[in-house]
Amino acid sequence: MTGLIFGAIFGGVLQSIFGGSSDVIKQSNSWFDVIGSGYVRLLKLIVMPLIIVSITSAITNLKDIRILSRVGGLIIGILLFTTAIAGVIGAGSSLAFHLTAEGLQVGEAEMGAAKSVEGKLTSFNTKPVQQQLIEIIPTNPFYAMTGQGSADTLSVVFFSTFIGIAVLGIKKSKPQSAEFFVNAIQTANDIVMKLVDFVLVLTPYGILALMTKFVSTSNYADIYKLIQFVIASYVALIMMFIVHLIILALMGFNPVIYVKKVIPVLIFAFTSRTSAGTLPLTIEALINKLGVPSGYANLSASFGVSIGQNGCAGIYPAMLAVMVAPTVGINPLDLAFLIKLVIIVAIGSFGIAGVGGGATFAALIVLSTMGLPVGIVGLLIAIEPLIDMGRTALNVSGAMIAGVATSRIMNEIDSATYNRNILEVNPE
Repeated sequence: MTGLIFGAIFGGVLQSIFGGSSDVIKQSNSWFDVIGSGYVRLLKLIVMPLIIVSITSAITNLKDIRILSRVGGLIIGILLFTTAIAGVIGAGSSLAFHLTAEGLQVGEAEMGAAKSVEGKLTSFNTKPVQQQLIEIIPTNPFYAMTGQGSADTLSVVFFSTFIGIAVLGIKKSKPQSAEFFVNAIQTANDIVMKLVDFVLVLTPYGILALMTKFVSTSNYADIYKLIQFVIASYVALIMMFIVHLIILALMGFNPVIYVKKVIPVLIFAFTSRTSAGTLPLTIEALINKLGVPSGYANLSASFGVSIGQNGCAGIYPAMLAVMVAPTVGINPLDLAFLIKLVIIVAIGSFGIAGVGGGATFAALIVLSTMGLPVGIVGLLIAIEPLIDMGRTALNVSGAMIAGVATSRIMNEIDSATYNRNILEVNPE
C-alpha cells in the first residue's frame, strides 16, 4: 500500500512538472521500468515451474482420483458462473449510465487505434469453443511451458495433471518408482516455493515503480473525455467485488477477513495489470492466508488466468456490446439480446490470456460473435490502462473466490487458517 501511494504521488509530481511526454519522463521511466517490469518478469519466470511442481505434487498426494474430476469441474463451473454474473452487471452498468457509442468523437488517433484493433481481429482468428478446448491438450508440452500462447497456462495444467494421474496409476504396480518421483517432485516444489519467497520480498518496490510509470505517463485529457465510461466501469467492478463478498458470506466466511488478507495481492494485480504475473501471489494467499488446500489453490489460480475472468472477459465485453447495439438498430433492453450476450460472454471467457490486453481480445470475440462492429474497442484504447487495473484485480479475486468456494463445498478448507489474525500469518 505504501508503494502504491508513494508511486502515485511521485508519478503525479513528475507529470505536473515535466509533462507526460517529455524526454525527462521517458528517460526516468526507462529506469523505473528496470524495477517494475523486472519484478513482473521475475514473477512470470516462476509461473510455469510453480504450476508444474505444485499441481503434480498435489495430485500425487490424492487418495482418490475421483476427487480431482469433482474439484476441477467445480472450479471451472464457479468461474463461468461468476463471469456470467459479471456480464449481467456490466450490461446493467452501461444501461444505468445510458452509455452509447453513438456520437462518440473519433479523431485521427482513435481512428488509427480502431483500425489497428480491427486488424488484430483479422489476425486473431477467432476460434469456436470446441477448437479452444482441443488446443488445451498440448502437442508439445515443452513449447507450452514457454508461455507463447493464450492457452499455454491451461496446457501446462493439463500436462501436469496428466503426469500426476500417471504417478497415481503406478503406485500399486511400481511403488518404488512412484515413491522416488513423489519425493523428487516434493523437493522441486520446496525449491520453487523458496524462489517465490525471494521474489515476493520485492513486491513493494515493484509496485512503487509500476505506479510511478503509470501515473507519470497518463493522458488525462483523453481520460477526461471518456470519464463517464471509466466511472461506469468501476461501479460495475465494485459491484462484482461485492458479489464475491456475498458469495463468501453465504459460504459462512467473514468477508472483512478476506479483504484484509488478499488486499496485497489485489494491489499488485491492480498496478501490474497481469493475472498471470500475479499467479504466485494468488497461490500463496490461498494456501497460507485463506486455508485452501494446495491442490485446490493451484487449480483455481491457474484456471483463473485463462478461464472466467470476471473483469476482462465478463464486465468489459458486456458493457461494450450494450453501448454498440443501438448503432446497428438493436434494442439493448431486449431480453433475448441480453440472454444471448451473457451466454456468449461466459463461453467466450475460455482461453483469454491473463496479461495486459486480454480484455481487448475478449471484447473482439464477444462483439464479433454477436455480429456487432468492433471499432469501439479502438476508441477506448486511450483509457484502457486505467480500466484494466481494476479489471485485473477483479480477475484475481474471482480466481480466489473459486478456490475458497470449492474448498468449502468439498469440506477441505482450513477454517482456522482463514480466520487466523493476519498478523499471525507471517510472524517473522
